[in-house]
Amino acid sequence: MAAMGTWSFSQPAVEKMRSMILDGQNATDVVERAAADVENDVETGRHIVGRGGFPNSRGIVECDAAIMEGVPGRFGAVAALRGVGQPCRVARRVMDRSPHSLLVGEGAEAFAQEQGFTIETNDSMLSSHTLTAYQEFLENGQHASGHDTIGLIALDLSGNITVGVSTSGAPFKAPGRVGDSPLPGSGLYADHTVGAAAATGDGDKIMCYCPSFHVVQLMRQGSSPQEACTSVLTDIRKRIGKEKCFQIGLIALNMKGEVGAASSVEFPYTFWNQGMDSVEKRVISY
Repeated sequence: MAAMGTWSFSQPAVEKMRSMILDGQNATDVVERAAADVENDVETGRHIVGRGGFPNSRGIVECDAAIMEGVPGRFGAVAALRGVGQPCRVARRVMDRSPHSLLVGEGAEAFAQEQGFTIETNDSMLSSHTLTAYQEFLENGQHASGHDTIGLIALDLSGNITVGVSTSGAPFKAPGRVGDSPLPGSGLYADHTVGAAAATGDGDKIMCYCPSFHVVQLMRQGSSPQEACTSVLTDIRKRIGKEKCFQIGLIALNMKGEVGAASSVEFPYTFWNQGMDSVEKRVISY
């Protein structure tokens, strides 16, 4: 039994995951519900997640989300989805009810409507904080800083492991831009015989290295989650030069409940596993 999440703001989500896991709930339900709480909270939008997230260059909030179970072939994702405050729930429906694995833009929106989701106005997706930031962007080209994404991993009582990732994407991105988050192997990856991993940071760069898949493959070969995350980051730095490394954070959880993380920036993450009384936070210093 274990749970973990990216960044400090994931702590309430990981605490909820802990409670649900101890209650005997399935890892996929755990990840979906915990992620949906974060996505739908306008205050966490400033962390580039869901409702209240930063809009694209035309002022429209477009969200990406994905969920992946450790069972082979169990993956669902949406990208550039507009008007849905809990995109991870739509990603779950894609996994469960669509013959496809990834739906984008208008197609993702149409599928969400077919599944009973209400498509909200863009105004309801913005917050005062992100609207002000967008106005500053229009007036003087000032870009908001930020690299956050919510990534959650859960290992339940039955040994099921699931990972989910959600983001509103790079602030003021080009319409239709998609980062690493909804891409299997890049933003997330899971294998029920090994474990799972998730990434956060500069998605345009991250997707070029498939780090989540790489982390899981190293764990398959015997590396601990910490060793695997560190090794993948080291490999990326060697390939592009340490001083040129982009923003990337990695988390990993294996089937023993062991956790690991590595990052090119100061990176807090939260976790809990069997034997711990409460959720803890650690900070990776780069």
